[in-house]
Amino acid sequence: MYKITTIPGDGIGKEVMKPTIEILETLNTQFEFIHKPAGAECYKEYGTNLPEDTIETTKKTDSTLFGAVTSIPQQKSAIVTLRRILDLYVNQRPIKSYTNPDINFTIIRENSEGLYSHLEVENPEKQEVSAYRKITYKGCERISEYAFNYAKKTGHKKVTASHKADLLPLTDGIFKDEFYKVATKYPQIKAEDYYIDTTAMYLITRPQDFDVIVTTNLFGDILSDEAGGLLGSLGLIPSANIGSNNGLFEPVHGSAPDIAGLNKANPIAMILSASLMLEFLNLTDEALKLQNAVYKVIDENKVKTPDMGGHSNTQQMADAILHKIE
Repeated sequence: MYKITTIPGDGIGKEVMKPTIEILETLNTQFEFIHKPAGAECYKEYGTNLPEDTIETTKKTDSTLFGAVTSIPQQKSAIVTLRRILDLYVNQRPIKSYTNPDINFTIIRENSEGLYSHLEVENPEKQEVSAYRKITYKGCERISEYAFNYAKKTGHKKVTASHKADLLPLTDGIFKDEFYKVATKYPQIKAEDYYIDTTAMYLITRPQDFDVIVTTNLFGDILSDEAGGLLGSLGLIPSANIGSNNGLFEPVHGSAPDIAGLNKANPIAMILSASLMLEFLNLTDEALKLQNAVYKVIDENKVKTPDMGGHSNTQQMADAILHKIE
């Protein structure tokens, strides 16, 4: 029996979570789903966007499925806080086009440091606010190690580091140095690096050149959304947050309040995030079955949500995927 914390959150997070759970229940009946609140609606009811009970539950279960939350100025980000508390130092985002074979790479993003470390200080006397970018040798080493290990396991031949060491010689200098130190242990895998602005350009002009990209927190966040433009929709991109003892899986898209409640959201990113969770739990057959079902639906090009240029709704897309599984 696998115990899974589910955090639907706000907006379309709820709408894509429900059919994903229904699909998982057809794949493997050994799941116990424990539903917990987080997000803006949670804040209105509990006075916090991330209750302590939600945090403790994620620590005790085998994995967590996370929908999407709306940020509120009174509170720190719920998802970033969970990543930090659970030490989910890896954010893994596979970028795969189902119509263009040249677009098939994975972004490995350091998930616990950088500008998302919640180190902001206000100085009213000087009328200024400072944000501190935390980078550690350990953090750079372990994310690079993960990237090369991932490349080795998946048969990729190259890992590309993206940084800005020319303007950030200390913080990104550490990242670049640790990357190449780790690379010496993997002589069979090519190691290269580009500045972040160059990477952003090449991502558009020559995406076929990338296998695995490893980078720091903020840069990885930006590159991932840019990659969504390559695919045409963020509704197609899943992600995994992985640590030494825990995993949290979420779609890249946000809560999308403008379409919440309209049954328009694309559930594919959430469903593929669930397939990454299955891989994490070593349920590889189930993961492959789910991925293949999604690929078949996309390949047939009959059922398409509005972000894909069609008129199908959330449930119709989920039903089509479920039909392929069955």
